[in-house]
Amino acid sequence: MTPHLTRRHLLRGGALLGGALATPGLLTACSRTEAGTGAPGGDADLLARLRKQGHVRVGFAGEAPYGFQDGDALAGEAPTLHREVFTALGVPELKPTLTEFGALIPGLLAGRFDVVSAGMAITPERCAKVAFSEPEFVSPTALMVRAGNPRGLGDLASCAAAKARVGVLTAAVEGGYAKAAGVADGDLVSLAKQQDGLDALLAGRIDAFALTGISLRWLARTNEGKAVEVLEPFVPVVDGVKRYSPGGAVFRQGAVSLREAFDRELARITGDPARYVRLIGKYGFTENEVPPPTLRTAELCAG
Repeated sequence: MTPHLTRRHLLRGGALLGGALATPGLLTACSRTEAGTGAPGGDADLLARLRKQGHVRVGFAGEAPYGFQDGDALAGEAPTLHREVFTALGVPELKPTLTEFGALIPGLLAGRFDVVSAGMAITPERCAKVAFSEPEFVSPTALMVRAGNPRGLGDLASCAAAKARVGVLTAAVEGGYAKAAGVADGDLVSLAKQQDGLDALLAGRIDAFALTGISLRWLARTNEGKAVEVLEPFVPVVDGVKRYSPGGAVFRQGAVSLREAFDRELARITGDPARYVRLIGKYGFTENEVPPPTLRTAELCAG
């Protein structure tokens, strides 16, 4: 049997709720529901209205390398892929709203934006509230530890055996993975953002920081020279099922035509690994992160 692949969330920047970002080619986003932009209850013809107005409002959480501010530009895996997809759909402009990760789904449901562009993990719990695109990527979990790996850790099971303190992002799936591996609640430390994990490691408050390997590699890259290292990625197992951590775009459940059109264009990108890497390789994504065509959101949502 093919193992189900689920992706933790991942995004959880330190942005202020409802903040907005003005970027070249991107108009400043407003946190209020805008007339004619497809607020809840008017999603059936949302794609047609987005084409007519020429822009789509996207919510992102300020977490590299998935969706973040790079100078004055909106950058990262999700905005880059989504810009490519929406341009192909006749919607050439993204209007971004910078939002705390935990407020992304509530903001989407309240009509503050039309799509979440944040590399969010596809999980059954979230599928009950919103609709995900087909997977944009897969990324197994890894640990960041102090240089030299003084506790001799390798995965979450080894953390449990060593009674190591493990840092996880608040509301991210790594907390559940750690508990499933036997890490005690008292050894789990919740952190608000990625940089907090590295800082906690260096301060000795935690022994390991668990996140997707690609996020930790990016964090190490942006903290070059710091005495940390990223261990080899591993695949967590929860209730006997391997968890590969796929993520995707997020829509309101009524936006069926928009999501289906998005999926058709996304498949053209994920079906061409060279194009995929050309678009987002600079953010650390390789052909190894291309989701296999057999990995479907319907399966992931079923659990």
